[in-house]
Amino acid sequence: MNAYDPKGGAETKNLICSSCDIQCTLHAKVVDGQVVKIHSSDNPIFRDNICMKGIYAPKGFAHPDRVIYPLKRVGERGSGEFERVTWDEALTDIAARLRKVIDQYGPEAVAVSTSDWNTSTENGMTRRFMNLIGSPNYISGVALCAGNTAAVNRLVYGWFPQPDFSNTDCIVLFGHNPKRHSWVPVFNAIVGAQKRGAKLIVLDPRKSEMAERADIWLPLKPGTDAALCFGWLNVIINEKLYDEDFVAKWCVGFEELKARVAEFPLDRVEAITGVPADMIIKSARLYAEGLSVIPWTPITDQQRNSTSAIRLHCILRAICGNLDVPGGETLQGLNPDIPQKSVYEMHEALSQAQRDKQLGADKHPVFTYRAMGQLEDATERVWGFRHINIVNGSYMAVPSAVFRAMADGNPYPVKAFLIQGNNPLMSYANMKLIHRAMMNQDLIVANEHFITPSAQLADYILPGDAWTERNSLLDGYGWSAGNKPSQKAMEPPGKCRGAFEFWRDIAHAMGLGNHFPWERNEDILDERVAGVASSFEEFAATYDAYLTPLQYKKYEKVGFATRSGKVELYSEMLKEFGFDPLPYWREEPEADPAFPLSLFMGVREDEYFQTGHRHIPELRERRPEPEMYIHPKTAAEQGLSEGDWVLVETKEGGVKLRTSFKGNMPEGLLRVPHGWWKPEMARGGTCLSGAWDYADAQICPDDDDYLDREQGIPHFKGVPCRVTRIANPVQVAAE
Repeated sequence: MNAYDPKGGAETKNLICSSCDIQCTLHAKVVDGQVVKIHSSDNPIFRDNICMKGIYAPKGFAHPDRVIYPLKRVGERGSGEFERVTWDEALTDIAARLRKVIDQYGPEAVAVSTSDWNTSTENGMTRRFMNLIGSPNYISGVALCAGNTAAVNRLVYGWFPQPDFSNTDCIVLFGHNPKRHSWVPVFNAIVGAQKRGAKLIVLDPRKSEMAERADIWLPLKPGTDAALCFGWLNVIINEKLYDEDFVAKWCVGFEELKARVAEFPLDRVEAITGVPADMIIKSARLYAEGLSVIPWTPITDQQRNSTSAIRLHCILRAICGNLDVPGGETLQGLNPDIPQKSVYEMHEALSQAQRDKQLGADKHPVFTYRAMGQLEDATERVWGFRHINIVNGSYMAVPSAVFRAMADGNPYPVKAFLIQGNNPLMSYANMKLIHRAMMNQDLIVANEHFITPSAQLADYILPGDAWTERNSLLDGYGWSAGNKPSQKAMEPPGKCRGAFEFWRDIAHAMGLGNHFPWERNEDILDERVAGVASSFEEFAATYDAYLTPLQYKKYEKVGFATRSGKVELYSEMLKEFGFDPLPYWREEPEADPAFPLSLFMGVREDEYFQTGHRHIPELRERRPEPEMYIHPKTAAEQGLSEGDWVLVETKEGGVKLRTSFKGNMPEGLLRVPHGWWKPEMARGGTCLSGAWDYADAQICPDDDDYLDREQGIPHFKGVPCRVTRIANPVQVAAE
């Protein structure tokens, strides 16, 4: 869409919002080359998909503290002191220092950490660069959120499904809580499905907003998702509520699964989860009696039994006949007319010898080359392409292993760290380790909007563009077959450049320019849409979204993209890696009386996304301080009053938060917010703009007791903790 209003002198541009990772289609009003207003799309498919983060985004991009010129560190690492330089000066030095690291330590000594806004707009250039230089050590926040889920789903049936909200009979939310200002399209889809008569089951320790809307609410104990799934399977298998024909024709290992499920009688599941057996039976029957969906959830991503729980979600979908059918979960695959960005990532350029060096793959292989590489033949057979990177979560290194190599050189040194629109210091577990790792680098480059706590440790901060300032094509993170254009509504300020240009420029400086032949971002966009339109400009003016008609039960012709060609309830691959081939339940570590309470990490406030947006006055006014949620009775037992400042501690460390009473919280459980820092506080040193006071990454353990075995991702849901009242923290303002 590119409408012009001659009376108002305004244009309307069609944009994809990247203020969070769901990426809504919005409209921007543009006057004299500036975005003056963001509002909801008038396309009925996307109407009302907007939240406060999108509405206030232009104010955030216009903030006077935004980085709009390249900056070079001038003090000691961590001092937060920088001076302005040119792009050419920065790139020349960065390339020289990268070459020095590669010559001294090998290409695997270069690591990259990325975020959603980068990976949805760089057309595959991040992995292309890494694969061409020969480094397998790419990490992303999606290792803890959706990307890891995608990889586990691929092990079971070869793709990551999308729920068909429009036709389903029942929706199951494992802890996920879409709201009016958080994951808005999913919220709207659920509300619409309920109006149509669909049922809603919510599994959540607290009575969340979605639990209030639910037909059945199961208040399970934090981190017990896998055990609850075993309870459902006990009911579904014993009462023969599963699709016997599909299981017989298209599933491997049902008898072995049946034996494992028998180890979980309902009294055991009730004891583990705290959910009464009669409620387990009632909800299992509701799920199995019609077409049902289990949408992706970040909650199950982040548990010590995550791989088993995600596999159990997959198994429920498959044996109940909800896979690749209308009203169930669609396996959309690739769009036949528009190449997915995976096509440009050049995974074939990375030798097997370098793949074998990928950090963490030896111990936690699921989303690394070690496991994903075994699916390449099947992926090509079913989907026509060998290397499909769904949600950017395939072929990743394990974050905790990368940071240990950066910090201690074990099993080999990692000495250069490239950060693409990401705040890694606060985005993974064990912030003390990450800080030590970053302080031990020869080179850190951050492509950013603001001087975040992570950027404060960098040698160079290179200014990135914003989603109002670029053309881009969203391919559903490779998850769906739909493609949505986003039109450039205004020029980026200063010397800001996009993620595509960031990698193109570094590649040319490193002598890899022949592999990056596109002069402009628009050149590669034109190439991607060439089968549909003469140019990206024409494509964006013609389509709000491009999706070819969905085909169902594709497996009847080509099978599933697994080694067996079937749904693998029992995984021979995991067995070969030394893991249990069936899902299992791993008991919690022995209780420590020094930490008598339980901690649920990762609250996402409506105003913010991950570690972003805390510089926007209108959003900050709504939520000025980081808050810990606690039941009033638990607070009274701990001697706390509403509004008290407290120190919440785990064995990893402590974080300072303000007390907020929530009657919907279970007794004995605390919830803490994710990603807090304060841009107005002093940079560098012992403050890092408040990160050392408020960031929850300080209290996230990542030792073996709290890592999922197959993936190596940390457990955030149900960590032992304690809470102590403290004085109001002293805030040191930035100069």
